[in-house]
Amino acid sequence: MAVTAPLLGLEKKSLREQALSALRTAITSGELAPGRHLVETELSDMLQISRGTLREALRQLEQEGLLSAGPRGRLSVRHLDAKEIRDIYSVRAALESLAARTLCEMADRKHAIATLRTAIDAMAAAAEETLEERIESDLEFHRTMCRLTGNETLLHSWESLEGSIRMSIMFAGLEKGVKNMSVARHNDILAAIETGDVNLARNTILQHMDSAAAELVA
Repeated sequence: MAVTAPLLGLEKKSLREQALSALRTAITSGELAPGRHLVETELSDMLQISRGTLREALRQLEQEGLLSAGPRGRLSVRHLDAKEIRDIYSVRAALESLAARTLCEMADRKHAIATLRTAIDAMAAAAEETLEERIESDLEFHRTMCRLTGNETLLHSWESLEGSIRMSIMFAGLEKGVKNMSVARHNDILAAIETGDVNLARNTILQHMDSAAAELVA
């Protein structure tokens, strides 16, 4: 198998974190394609790390939803179908609707609004960058929205979906994925939260997630 930059040998510092980052990038970039079976000996040689360190990274990726276990625990890159994507975005819509409601009910939303506006500016700046950078800037907006609520359970629940969200974008491909990263659509979410109108914010989130899922499975 041809080896590109993400899977080249790693420095000795923080090997687990570096392996995790390299493998995550290889999966979300499509270098390790959906359905691909992972061979520990092959990957440990590529990354120049022990199989023990590799297994730690693989366990984390499985928890993130990027890998799935088959017969006898054999890991492969997760492949999502249309139903799974719709289910993911339904749960995501519920979580982010709660986040939007919480932010709307804050007596002083100025800091939250300013922080979210900065996240949207970062999305705009990433518009000409790589797909991975665009995905990360998009996810950071939504992650920030959940974090600003101060509800740690909400944030943890949302973060548990991140791997699946990344995989859904890989399932759909670049063109469809990018459509869901529109700065204008995220400005609509911010504007709805800024009004403090809970119903408007909720409906804006639901519409955003419904159209995003529809785009990804179209």
